[in-house]
Amino acid sequence: MGRKGGKNIENARKLVEARSYKLAEAAEVLKKAHFAKFDETVELVVNLGVDPKHSDQMVRGTVVMPHGLGKSKRVLVIAGGEKVKEAQEAGADFVGGDDMVQKIQEGWTDFDAVIATPDMMKSAGRLGKVLGPRGLMPNPKTGTVTFDVARAVKEIKAGKVEFRVDKAGIVHSPVGKISFDAPKLAENAQALLGAILKAKPAAAKGKYVKRVTLTSTMGPGIEIDAAEVEAAVAVAA
Repeated sequence: MGRKGGKNIENARKLVEARSYKLAEAAEVLKKAHFAKFDETVELVVNLGVDPKHSDQMVRGTVVMPHGLGKSKRVLVIAGGEKVKEAQEAGADFVGGDDMVQKIQEGWTDFDAVIATPDMMKSAGRLGKVLGPRGLMPNPKTGTVTFDVARAVKEIKAGKVEFRVDKAGIVHSPVGKISFDAPKLAENAQALLGAILKAKPAAAKGKYVKRVTLTSTMGPGIEIDAAEVEAAVAVAA
């Protein structure tokens, strides 16, 4: 990164005071600090008091962002029979059966989400090595293995986000673009926080949400006030 890039980052950091912020305030600061020439992704980073090495402390789930994510995802549906037409009518970008599985095995990955009907999972299961590392493998827990393909397609198109805690006990998830209005970013972040709270495992001990940060691709990380977490707890209850 050149001197100008370093200076921009330094100036952006100066806008952040040494305190915690409400979500809407944090979104405003990120927007002011924005200097990159592209529409950065805004992300919520949530440090959790769980040990994901234990399966009973795994945190994962989905949430539909109230204001979407700014870019419609390209959805692939692996299905057969009448479900093909249902998926097409719901707005799926690509629909097919074994032909699609074959295409992906040959290296095609021009999609952002994959839905499969349960009867096609025998074929789709062969894609684990390709889709698994990208986090795109269809899963009944996240609603992407289903016969209700129309609903699944519409939810993803509306801005449904899948979140999952990483090995370090942290959830990183997009909540929109820097071009969004600050209140919309805040509402999306609040929805995600509420979903993470709802996904709290019964086995989690001690403080569940340790730290929440709002950040953007090139922007500073802004610590979010604990009161915002309490507000999300009330919504999630």
